[in-house]
Amino acid sequence: MSETPILQFGTSRFLQAHVDLFLSEGREALGKVTVVQSSGDAGRAGRLAALADPAGYPVHIQGLEAGQPVQREVRVTSVARTLSTATDWEEVCHIGRRARIILSNSSEKGLVPQPADRGPVFDQAMSWPAKLTHLLIARHRAGGAPVQVMPTELVAQNGTVLRARVLELAPDPAFAAWVAAEVTFVNSLVDRIVSAPIEPAGAVAEPYALWAIQDCPGLVTPVRHPSVQVVPDLGPIERRKLYILNLGHTWMISQWLTKGGADYVRELLADPAWRDALQALYAEEVLPVFAAAGDETAPAYVAQTLDRFANPFLDHRLADIAQNHPEKLRARIGAFLAWAERLGIGGQKRLRAALG
Repeated sequence: MSETPILQFGTSRFLQAHVDLFLSEGREALGKVTVVQSSGDAGRAGRLAALADPAGYPVHIQGLEAGQPVQREVRVTSVARTLSTATDWEEVCHIGRRARIILSNSSEKGLVPQPADRGPVFDQAMSWPAKLTHLLIARHRAGGAPVQVMPTELVAQNGTVLRARVLELAPDPAFAAWVAAEVTFVNSLVDRIVSAPIEPAGAVAEPYALWAIQDCPGLVTPVRHPSVQVVPDLGPIERRKLYILNLGHTWMISQWLTKGGADYVRELLADPAWRDALQALYAEEVLPVFAAAGDETAPAYVAQTLDRFANPFLDHRLADIAQNHPEKLRARIGAFLAWAERLGIGGQKRLRAALG
C-alpha cells in the first residue's frame, strides 16, 4: 500500500468536516492522508471503508454567511487509506516512520493517562499520548527523521501539553533528546460546529470554520485555505472565542434558566427581544473591553457569532450548553470581568448580574 505524507489519528465527524475538508479543497496541500482509528472500535469498520472511497464522502455546509442562508455539498477526497491501531499497528508504524505530519483529534477519554501507558511495548489500552510515544520510538529507531506533530484537541497550548506528556513517557535519555530536538509540536486552535454525522462517512457542518496554527521555527503548513491561519500568537483568537462566542452562550443560559421558552439557540436568536438583548450586551459590555485591548477584529467576530447562533439548520440544544453552568460562568464571564478590570473598563452590569 502507498505511503502518505500526513498520518491522522482520529475518524471523528469533526475532522471529516474540518482538517480533511481543508486538505481536499485547499491549495498547495502537502498531500493525501492516512486516517487511523485509535479507539479500536470494530463497529466503525464501515466508516473506515467509506472515508477512503475514491469518490470521496459528503460534507453538507448549512447555515448563514453575512446573514444569508447557505446550503452546499463538498466532496472530500483527501483520505487515501484507513487503518486501525487495534489491527494494523505495524503498518501504522511503517507510515509513521516517513510521514511529515502527524495529526490528532483524540477524545477527552483518549487523553486520560492509563495503567498501560508505562508498558515497554505498544498496547491498545494505552492513552493517545502513549500510543504517539510508541510511534515516535519506532521512528527514532528507524533513523529519527524530523517530524511535525499537530494536535487539534480543545486543550490550551495543545502541542506544548502533548510534548510534555511524550517526554514524561520517554523510555530513555537518547529518545527524549531526539524528541526535544527533532519533533516539532505545534499549538493550534480549531473551531467549527459539526452538528450531525452522515452515514457511513460524512458530516453536516456550519459555514464558519477556523484552524489557527501558531507559527514556530520550521513550521510546515499542511495546506493553503481561507479557514487556515498561521498566527504569531493564539492568545487573541482564544480570547475572542472564549469571551465572545462562549461568553454569549453562557450569558444566554443564565437568562434561559430563569425564563425558559425555547429548546435551541436558534429559537432564541429568532426572537427579536432575545437578539436585541444579546446585541446590546456585546455592544455595551464586551466590545469596549476588546477595543481597550486593541483588538479591531472583535466587531466582525461578533457579527459572525450572531450568524452562527442564528443558524436555522443547527439544532444546538440549550440544555446541552447548560451542562456545568457554574464552572462556565467562572471560566467565561468571571474571567472576562477580571480582564476588563485589569484594562480599567467597567460598566458590565448584565454580566455581573449573571455571575451573581
